[in-house]
Amino acid sequence: MRRQIAQSLKLGLIASALAACGSLANAADERAGGTQVDLQLVVTVDVSRPMDNDEAVVARRGYVEAFRSPEFIQAIRQGSLGRIAVTFVEWSDPDVQIVVLPWTVIDGSASANAFADRLERAPLQWLRSTSISGALMFSAGLFEKSGYSSRRRTIDVSGNGPNNAGTPVTIARDAVVEKGITINGLPIDLGPREAVIANLTEYYDACVIGGPGAFSKAVTEIYELPMAIRRKLVQEIAATEPSEIPTIRLIQGSAVDCMIGEKLRRGFLR
Repeated sequence: MRRQIAQSLKLGLIASALAACGSLANAADERAGGTQVDLQLVVTVDVSRPMDNDEAVVARRGYVEAFRSPEFIQAIRQGSLGRIAVTFVEWSDPDVQIVVLPWTVIDGSASANAFADRLERAPLQWLRSTSISGALMFSAGLFEKSGYSSRRRTIDVSGNGPNNAGTPVTIARDAVVEKGITINGLPIDLGPREAVIANLTEYYDACVIGGPGAFSKAVTEIYELPMAIRRKLVQEIAATEPSEIPTIRLIQGSAVDCMIGEKLRRGFLR
């Protein structure tokens, strides 16, 4: 009898130990799962001097509406985990990048609307020069301290002019792409009256975007901006895994001068 009791106690202790190990493993899985997302996305928006008040207001409203849209929320839900991490940055000079909203997990209507509400309340800013390169390098650094992990990391950069300050944009782009980060572009190319350069869309394609599945979505009329923002965000979220996405080969044609912004600024300052 004593032997049977001892054996029962031993089996009970083993079962308890296994249960405890299982609980610890489950807790670890839950902690790890909390940091796993389908996509880490930095939305980075030009607020330098070429962006006038109307464009800035329409762009901000476009992002607010996009984060609230059913298409955006549905794209997130269709991911394998059903959640993404997003941060919203505004930029201008090489050393001026402002995190308007920090890293936030969006996993449905409530979190998407809360993010949009916070963005809507945040003040608009207008700054000076246009450093796309500074924005790209700053955004790449945000992934390193996001606290999340994902198979896809994307920088969504929008603006209405070329890089004209800081590191040459192609050097920054290549360094960011080397880290496995995709850069997508939203060139706001509103035609001769408001254009800083005549071929901004081609400039973004040749000099700014890069990485697996990189694309740009040009806007040529201000009323198109909100729809373009929404479609671009949905396309970024709905992209398949990196191994299934062809890498865009960038061809810098002779017609596209990736240093045009710097040259124009030097000429203006003389």
